[in-house]
Amino acid sequence: MSFPETEYHVRFFDEEEFVRRRCRVCGAFFWTQRREQETCGEAPCQEYTFIGSPPTSRRYALPEMREAFLRFFEDRGHARIRPYPVVARWREDLYVTIASIAAFQPFVTDGTIPPPANPLVISQPCLRFVDIDNVGLTAGRHLTIFEMGGHHAFNYPDQEIYWKDETVRAHHEFVTRTLGVHSDAVTYKEGSWSGGGNAGPDLEGIVGGLEVSTLVFMQFKVVDGALVPMPIRVVDTGYGVERYSWLSQGTPTGFQPIYGWLVDKVAGMAGVGEVDAKLLAESARLSALMNVETVSDRMALRGRVAGRLGVKADELDRILLPLESVYGVLDHTKALSFMLAESVVPSNVGVGYLTRALLRRTMRLLRLLKIEERLIDIVELQIGFWSKDFPYLTEMRGEILRAVEVEERKYRSTLQRGASLVRSTVNELRSKGQSAIPVSSLIELYDSQGMPPEIVKELSEKSGMAVAIPDNFYSMVTDRHVSAPPQATAPLEEKLGERLKSLPETEPLYYSDPRLRSFKGRVLWAEDEYVVLDRTAFYPEGGGQPGDHGRMVSTREAAEVADAKKVGRVVVHVTKGVPPKAGEEVTCELDWDRRISLMRHHTATHIITGACRRVLGEHAWQAGAQKGPDRSRLDISHWERLSGEQLNEIERLSNDVVLKNMPVTQEWMRRDAAETKYGFRLYQGGVVPGREIRVIKTGDWDVEACGGVHCASTGEVGFVKIIGSERIQDGVERLHFMAGMPAVLLVQARERMLSSVAAAIKVPLEGVEESVRSLVEEWRSARRELERLSERLSARDAKDLLEAGETLRGMKVVAKTFKEVGIDYLISVANQSVKMNPRAVIMLCSLEATAKFVVMAGRDAVAAGVDSSALAAEAARVLGGGGSGKREFGQGGGPRLDRVEEALSTVRRVVERQLGGRG
Repeated sequence: MSFPETEYHVRFFDEEEFVRRRCRVCGAFFWTQRREQETCGEAPCQEYTFIGSPPTSRRYALPEMREAFLRFFEDRGHARIRPYPVVARWREDLYVTIASIAAFQPFVTDGTIPPPANPLVISQPCLRFVDIDNVGLTAGRHLTIFEMGGHHAFNYPDQEIYWKDETVRAHHEFVTRTLGVHSDAVTYKEGSWSGGGNAGPDLEGIVGGLEVSTLVFMQFKVVDGALVPMPIRVVDTGYGVERYSWLSQGTPTGFQPIYGWLVDKVAGMAGVGEVDAKLLAESARLSALMNVETVSDRMALRGRVAGRLGVKADELDRILLPLESVYGVLDHTKALSFMLAESVVPSNVGVGYLTRALLRRTMRLLRLLKIEERLIDIVELQIGFWSKDFPYLTEMRGEILRAVEVEERKYRSTLQRGASLVRSTVNELRSKGQSAIPVSSLIELYDSQGMPPEIVKELSEKSGMAVAIPDNFYSMVTDRHVSAPPQATAPLEEKLGERLKSLPETEPLYYSDPRLRSFKGRVLWAEDEYVVLDRTAFYPEGGGQPGDHGRMVSTREAAEVADAKKVGRVVVHVTKGVPPKAGEEVTCELDWDRRISLMRHHTATHIITGACRRVLGEHAWQAGAQKGPDRSRLDISHWERLSGEQLNEIERLSNDVVLKNMPVTQEWMRRDAAETKYGFRLYQGGVVPGREIRVIKTGDWDVEACGGVHCASTGEVGFVKIIGSERIQDGVERLHFMAGMPAVLLVQARERMLSSVAAAIKVPLEGVEESVRSLVEEWRSARRELERLSERLSARDAKDLLEAGETLRGMKVVAKTFKEVGIDYLISVANQSVKMNPRAVIMLCSLEATAKFVVMAGRDAVAAGVDSSALAAEAARVLGGGGSGKREFGQGGGPRLDRVEEALSTVRRVVERQLGGRG
């Protein structure tokens, strides 16, 4: 998108004698006090000039730069705001916080809620996965995790805080007066910015070739690719705190100001020695040329820099790659520490996917450095290094390290099974005439199986299949997963949305009185089976809770309410029978037994969620739920399968909460107030829309933003029984449970079964466990003995069959029927036969309600041309059934018992043909 000059021309530029020029290299417009300046000032149009010669009046460590920025704007009337999480739990469209303004989208920027202060200043840790492959390569310009200093002003139609001119003045004052940069060393480059659904023109602040700030004047909302003016104009600035610190120190890379002694520590672990200071400084000045966003071949980029330095590209790569890998490890392990501290479980979906991708790229770099086993040590160093400024890292230390340990184990398991996965892919591609594995297959192997491309390359090239890995591979895969998929429009919303827009909002009696069983309402709209009332106690489907059922009685007759759904602000009742007409008054009755059971199950969901967090750890977040009147399910993020002991403890804690009869309260709160009071764990069940949100508080046990209907106290749940759990995807465990009377009935049914077992084995109930264990052991012993006897018998039968079999072209052919013999025994006899005589061809058929047979050929028979699968197919055709298999073994059957002898003869005939065909 482009904007006219008027969007950038501020009074400050005129007062300070800035002129507008056009860059002779990139063509962008920029503002400068140096009239002779020909480029925009940003690398690669200009080399870095600050390395070894910082333009600031003093050096700033990263914490000092952060504090200088915050205090500067705090002294100018901005309220200092604590940073938000790096995982954007309050958003449906983004998984991670990509900029400081993301903390205030969409609810502040669209006017739903006021900002926490106006104006405000914040230093926000952010994550950018689009830059993952550039980390290290560009000397510090690109980072996966970085702090964005943002001063924000929200300008309402009736309240102007400040806008473009004041923003540029404040930026220039900070850079020149606070940091001491000479005024004419600052260039402002025109551009545009779009992110998180908003957009606007921007001015990029550039010093010494390095873009250090982006001043965005957010004025538009992006709707289907079009720019729609926002009612609120937002000053959205992004100051690169790490870049400013790098600028002030003039070090060869930006990693020294960020990580200090950690750089030498990790480099020492990897045995990476010191690089010639002059070479490092010179290559850093040219590092802006190293950008895999524009060229995905690292060596091609390296060649650009090497040519300028007068060295060979491969020699420069040999020197710099280990050090760049150390930088990448430092960046990635810091990002991992922050993400895992916010309870992310690495997985194959959502933010878990991004975490796993980051961890596996880290493992790739450690592998290159030959220190794969030091991952845990480096993460632990990161926790200690950053905990002074972010103390929650220490609080979550145990969970961070446990998550890394589990994920390392899964990574190694992936590598162990990798050979067969790659072999299968290679064979499939080769069958299609391909001689190289395409990038699409590399991405698919990574996405579906977690196979790193470097491992695929190693294994494939052993099979003679070429592989070329693009150097921006991890950017390619993470780019597909950075944003959440858009929410699909509900079918009823699509069908009725437009027709119901003019109707007033339905009064939700289910909130004002959740225990209301009957009510009167007036029909506002009715069409086909759909009915809208002015008020309703029928809860509409939402938050995993199904819609209510019941009856709707008019003056004419009654209709069944089979469902209730929300369409915009209106509740639509789905009826069966003859619905009432518009204007009629109706009396409605809820199916109360169903409703109260749903309420118990919904409240139990909140109780169990709290129990999971206490048993499994803070990383246990709700990943989905579905309530039912008889049983429900709850999906929880966790890195391993749940043990029986863990399930028992979750169940015990849940019932303890029930017995304590804690109050379950509902409160409508302003969104920002609720977030401030309870944090973002409010959004366990997903983000709920609106200026005000309904907060369900279960004593001191659990707090969630929730639209469902609940019991008044935990005691009303009655009883919670966890039925079991299953792994529905990597990183997510599904718990199945019952609450209230269904749970009691389940326990009674299980007790009846146990009593029946006790009666059958003639022991008291308390003795069932020991008796059954003893019986099972006896059964296993008897089975082992039976198997030994069966093996002896099958060996004897095999010997007899081979002696009685006929010799055909040097092969021993046996075809025989058995009555009421299991297929396993036939396989055993056939197997014994071909072991005794590798030239044997065996067909054994069992006659019961249908004919079932096995065909087996010995090693020498197969070599001579016998194909058991073809024999099975021919025999099955005669029997009116089907058969298949492999060359060594086939099986099949059919209903035509009267044609068994013909089938046996067919086998002999086909064997002769197969053997004859060899000649």
